[in-house]
Amino acid sequence: MAEIRPFPSARPPREKAARVASVPYDVVDTAEALALSKGNPLSFLHVCRPEIDLPPGTSLYADEVYAKGRANLDAFYADGTLVADPVPRLLVYRQTWRGKKQDGLVAACSVDDYDADVIKKHEKTRKDKEDDRVRHLLTQAAHAEPVFLTYRASEAVDARVAAVTAAPPEFDFEAPDGVKHTLWIVPAEHEGPLVEAFRAIPALYVADGHHRCASASRARAARRQEKGTLAPDDPVNWFPAALFPDRELRILPYNRLVRDLSGRDPDAFLAALRGAFRLTPDEGPEPERKGEVRMYLGGRWWGLTPRDPVDAADPIRSLDVSILQERLLAPLLGILDPRTDKRIEFVGGIRGTEELERRVESGAFAVAFSLHPTTVRELMAIADAGETMPPKSTWFEPKLRSGLFVHRF
Repeated sequence: MAEIRPFPSARPPREKAARVASVPYDVVDTAEALALSKGNPLSFLHVCRPEIDLPPGTSLYADEVYAKGRANLDAFYADGTLVADPVPRLLVYRQTWRGKKQDGLVAACSVDDYDADVIKKHEKTRKDKEDDRVRHLLTQAAHAEPVFLTYRASEAVDARVAAVTAAPPEFDFEAPDGVKHTLWIVPAEHEGPLVEAFRAIPALYVADGHHRCASASRARAARRQEKGTLAPDDPVNWFPAALFPDRELRILPYNRLVRDLSGRDPDAFLAALRGAFRLTPDEGPEPERKGEVRMYLGGRWWGLTPRDPVDAADPIRSLDVSILQERLLAPLLGILDPRTDKRIEFVGGIRGTEELERRVESGAFAVAFSLHPTTVRELMAIADAGETMPPKSTWFEPKLRSGLFVHRF
């Protein structure tokens, strides 16, 4: 069963929420963070990307970066940019984008549940990224950005969330990217029933935020080692998450770009492809169904369908990202480990297939691949099997905004 609980968050006042809210740290680089925060001293990017307030060229892993993040967070608390709630609460966070809404319960989740795989993973994490997040957590003594979790939808949870969202919200604003963000405070009479309803949910699933989860676990372990023991109610035992029912979520494709054709010219590459795929020229840039891949090469889009049958019973090898990797990227382009190979780059579906065309036409890349989105059902099946998906298999959109509920420990 999944344990959740109310937690005392710090939130921006209603009139500041739109200026505070920022994209997560891991979807922008330093230059993009600088551009987004320009002229806005309230942007939470000053906390989650604090290098933007230091001299250009400062290493992302310099001591002063972590110290600056702490100083900026402390300043937000001191000047009222963030206001700490005096009592623990649950929240409901709605995102509305392109005519569709998703309502998530914001709660503290248990590090013990993460360690015990009640909160299930579908991706491997990188130690260097974990190390960075752990330093931010421990230096700031805060979980500054929430984890994005999902679960198999529950009518009991749905009914309580609907009752909360029938009331006026705490704040409601539209971000520059067109996503509308709305937040409600859950009344006390709904808190107990929501906590109990989640105890009937056997598992939660990480949608986005594997490194934040892993870092919360490591930060807790570091605090335990430092103190010798931790009380069960120590806030470091919990981390904030927004929990969305599976049927409301939207996954976009995670597309691929490759810098060269491994010594072949385009005609030779097409000839090599025909051994493993049926090729159809001048197809649309987006696959219409699972099992199809689109390829941009030589100024045109091609449809690729594998010649050999796919084992639909295998939850990993039947993924389109796996088919592309095992039947094309590895054998024909020599990309054996997409996690580390510098010849491949990944582009979230939010950027569209026009971005793939642009980057190939620029000459920086030789070929692009557009994929059909992985489904939440596929993600859950793989996590339930205790397996991990290939890297960069899912791109959830919209992203959670940072700075709307901060958990200090």
